[in-house]
Amino acid sequence: MHLGNATSANTVTNFLGTSFILCLLGGFVADTFLGRYLTIAIFATIQATGVTVLTISTIVPSLRPPKCTDGTVLPCITSSGKQLTVLYIALYLTALGTGGLKSGVSGFGSDQFDDSDKQERKQMANFFNWFFFFISIGSLAAVTVLVYIEDNLGRQWGYGICVCAIVLGLIVFLSGTRRYRFKKLVGSPLTQIAGVFVAAWKKRNMELPTDLTLLYNVDDIDDGKKKKKKQELPHSNSSGYFLDKAAIKDPKTEGGKTAIVNKWSLSTLTDVEEVKMIIRMLPIWATTIMFWTIYAQMTTFSVSQATTMNRHIGKSFQIPPASLTAFFVGSILLTVPVYDRIIVPVARNLLNNPQGLTPLQRIGVGLVFSIFSMVAAALTEVKRMNAARAHGLTGNPKAEIPLSVFWLVPQFFFVGSGEAFMYIGQLDFFLRECPKGMKTMSTGLFLSTLSLGFFVSSLLVSLVHKVTGDRKPWFANNINQGKLYDFYWLLALLSALNLVVYLFCANWYVYKDKRLAEEGIELEEVETCVH
Repeated sequence: MHLGNATSANTVTNFLGTSFILCLLGGFVADTFLGRYLTIAIFATIQATGVTVLTISTIVPSLRPPKCTDGTVLPCITSSGKQLTVLYIALYLTALGTGGLKSGVSGFGSDQFDDSDKQERKQMANFFNWFFFFISIGSLAAVTVLVYIEDNLGRQWGYGICVCAIVLGLIVFLSGTRRYRFKKLVGSPLTQIAGVFVAAWKKRNMELPTDLTLLYNVDDIDDGKKKKKKQELPHSNSSGYFLDKAAIKDPKTEGGKTAIVNKWSLSTLTDVEEVKMIIRMLPIWATTIMFWTIYAQMTTFSVSQATTMNRHIGKSFQIPPASLTAFFVGSILLTVPVYDRIIVPVARNLLNNPQGLTPLQRIGVGLVFSIFSMVAAALTEVKRMNAARAHGLTGNPKAEIPLSVFWLVPQFFFVGSGEAFMYIGQLDFFLRECPKGMKTMSTGLFLSTLSLGFFVSSLLVSLVHKVTGDRKPWFANNINQGKLYDFYWLLALLSALNLVVYLFCANWYVYKDKRLAEEGIELEEVETCVH
């Protein structure tokens, strides 16, 4: 669409960020209103519609700008308002559909198994293994086969294949309707969090009783609702004093056993403590966002670098620039067995931890890898720019610089290896530390870090582009005349500072099971993370 490097990068990261943040909306709709089955069917249709519009925009000449002439950037005609409108409608319809699908598919799959049955619980573990396996296969096919088709036959063919795949998948999904198990709506944990804050605000002027047993708790729920009772949690003084007021019983309206309880006016002390658990995790949550900001660069500027480098293997085959993201999958496939077979046994002996590394330690390793990736990216960009200057190619953005594209592999490898630690570490941490009654929040917290990471990338690119201006731009439309290496150094510095903050937060954090054990509380159910 001839938008320039900075604008194009932000378009990609805004799209990805929106896709992940809409997972929260999709989860809320599925848990509260539609259920996972209808959510999947409806949002898959929306996704197919978005990709169809995208396909049409690549076929109809009036919906795309004319191709650039060879030589320089100047002859390129930028997209018109109508063309950009169609593009953004297509992208954000796709993002909306993707968000709904991501939030419902894995959960609906787990609904088909009875967790209380040992045989079905084992089958569910196998289901998740195959589920993530086919996701990886799909991702690998997207960045290799589809990218090759788009580069050689045209984008309309790649997008058209995607539409057919989505429609075929939807048909297969609907064909099994009579065999599915459907679970009742349980409501969204976001409603509980909002209810606690609203109730606390309404009672902000009331005094907390010195005797905490006078606060409303699960034991005060009438017998008719006992089947929904939660395990009672002890009161904590470490945070959320204001939130405790949500459990104050107003003697005028909520004093009697038969009084009707309004969840927006009164919450149990256990509900309050569960919200406090979420609040305690927020510093860890916030310091993991930076990793996904680094990750975003691999889908934007690293691809721009690749387009200017020697991508030939042999005399005839040329690697499509976007296919370099396949090194993500390769580094993950390499890192996971190395971790399981080598790192875990060594760490188990050194740290006396049967799991090897704790979730927070895994996250820390992922953050370290993100710093390495940006250092590698900056050094590679310096080398690429020196090669462009040495051969007098800085004025031609389409010229092939005599430097192998495989110089970019280290930055992809470090981010991919870091993702193997970060992804599993985050899921494990949020799943273990989220309250039992708010387990769906674990996925929501995780996906929100991805979303915000992409949005932070867009914000940084916009700020840097505005500050550096047109005189000495870091993100020139001709990448050979920019200073992309300075942006990578900036990200490396920000990542290092973020790591320091994370280490303080991780050292401060006390795991839920240890904290409750000190209170003499044993959890009724221990849930494990499926890797």
